[in-house]
Amino acid sequence: MPTYSALTTLPGEAAAQSLAAAMERMDPEPTGVGVFEIEDGSGLWEVGGYFLDAPDQVMLEVLATAFGARPFALSELPEVDWVAHVRRELSPVDAGRFFVYGSHDADKVPQGRVPLQIEATVAFGTGHHGTTLGCLLAFDRLLTAGEHPARVIDVGCGTAVLAMAAAATLPEALVIASDIDRVAVDVAEANVAINGLQGRIECLEAAGLDHRRIKAAGPYDLIFANILKGPLIELAPGIASQLATGGRAILSGLLVVQAEAVTAAYVAAGLCLQNRDDIGEWSTLVLQKR
Repeated sequence: MPTYSALTTLPGEAAAQSLAAAMERMDPEPTGVGVFEIEDGSGLWEVGGYFLDAPDQVMLEVLATAFGARPFALSELPEVDWVAHVRRELSPVDAGRFFVYGSHDADKVPQGRVPLQIEATVAFGTGHHGTTLGCLLAFDRLLTAGEHPARVIDVGCGTAVLAMAAAATLPEALVIASDIDRVAVDVAEANVAINGLQGRIECLEAAGLDHRRIKAAGPYDLIFANILKGPLIELAPGIASQLATGGRAILSGLLVVQAEAVTAAYVAAGLCLQNRDDIGEWSTLVLQKR
C-alpha cells in the first residue's frame, strides 16, 4: 500500500508551525507532520506531511497560499522494506582504528581493529554520514597522539557510536551518552549491550548539559556533540564551561558553510580551534580549552 508525502518550504518558524497545525486538521488527516529548519542560512523552514490516502490537493494549494509557502510537492511513496534496504546499502565503515558494521557484516571485521556494531534497524549515527565519520577520525587522531581523556560525554548521542568508541578504547574513562530523545536513549542502551559495554557507559535522557548527573561528573576532558548548527551555537557556553583545562570538544552536524559561525561561537566562549575536517558538504571541528 503506497503512502503519500506533501512537502513545502516557507520563511520563519512561527509561520511554519502554524502551517503544520493547519495540516493536522486536513481530511484525510496526515499520519504525521514535521517541521524542520533548513540548515543553510536561508531562514527557510520545511513542513511535510505523510498520508495513507491521497491528500486533498486543492486544500494543500489553499494552505500554501494562506501561509506564504511554496506550492506543495506531492509524491507517492512506494512500499519499502527499510531494514532490508539499510542492510543492503550500509556497508562497513573504516574510520581509523574503528570499524563500524551491522550484524549482517559480522564476518567482515578485520583483525586488530576496534569493532563497533550498530544494528541496521537504526539508520542514524552509523558512521556512514560525513559527520559521524569525521568525529570518529578526529577521535582516532587524538588517540594516536597519545591522548587519554578520563571523562567523556557524547551529547546528542543517537546510536551512541561515539560514546562506544570512547569506552572501547579508554577502559578507565568515565563515559556518558546523553540525548534529548527517549527513543535515542533506548537505542543507545541497546547498542551498548550489543557491544558488551554494559557498565561502561551511562545513558541519560537530557537536554544539553543541564542534567544533574552530567554536571556532577564534569568537567570533561572530551565532549562529543554531533548535532546541528543551532543547538551547537546555543550550547557553546555550556560546553566551554564543562570542559576541563586542556580538554577538547569534537563538534559536527554542521555544513561546511556553517563551520565559521560555529567556530566563532566557541572562540567567543574561550576555546581555540585546533583542527577542521571537511568530508563532502559536512565539517568536523576540534576545539581546545586552554
